[in-house]
Amino acid sequence: MKQLIILVLVSIGLFGVDFNRAVEDYNKGAYIKALDTFYALAKEGNVKAQYNVAMIYENGKGLKANRKEAMYWYEKAAKQENGEAQYNLAQIYHESGMKNPHDYEKAKYWYEKAVKNNIKQAYNNLAALYLDGKGVKENEQKAFELFQKAATMGDASAQFNVAMLYAWGKNIAHDKMKAYENLKKALNAGKSDASEYLDKLCDESAWVCKD
Repeated sequence: MKQLIILVLVSIGLFGVDFNRAVEDYNKGAYIKALDTFYALAKEGNVKAQYNVAMIYENGKGLKANRKEAMYWYEKAAKQENGEAQYNLAQIYHESGMKNPHDYEKAKYWYEKAVKNNIKQAYNNLAALYLDGKGVKENEQKAFELFQKAATMGDASAQFNVAMLYAWGKNIAHDKMKAYENLKKALNAGKSDASEYLDKLCDESAWVCKD
């Protein structure tokens, strides 16, 4: 989920005042006014403002969505090691990979950057690239390790994916109990489709569901 950055490090002078005012304008629904301020700050190199400009353009807040402009500003912020921008940029490339397979390679590059900045969703999505062999050589074991990392960080999608591999993975040692435990965690975290696979797992191995 892409959200406006509303927290800012202690700033001195008008720079910080302008940023905070822009956040207030955004929260009031004055998106264009907020964008104007964020844009001015973004051009001065403020990484959080660059991220917010990108987010506004991507989501079309107060204006027509503009993915190209969003990508431009996400990349500006990503190159300044903003993990959220790296992740969002990777997502855009991931989505466009269906039309241009080379974009999967770009998605991998930025997911790896986001992983280094400890963005848990990036672990999950990078794992998905390895699992499907998109932009990288297919590697189920590598995918599993990345899913596990994200799962331990509390990512519900990763918990679900870990469970799938524990239960039905091709080259992963099956562990139905761990599959059950991760499906339960994913379900409790709001991933509703885990319920269907819990039923499937319990039908196949009823003993794991007796708790």
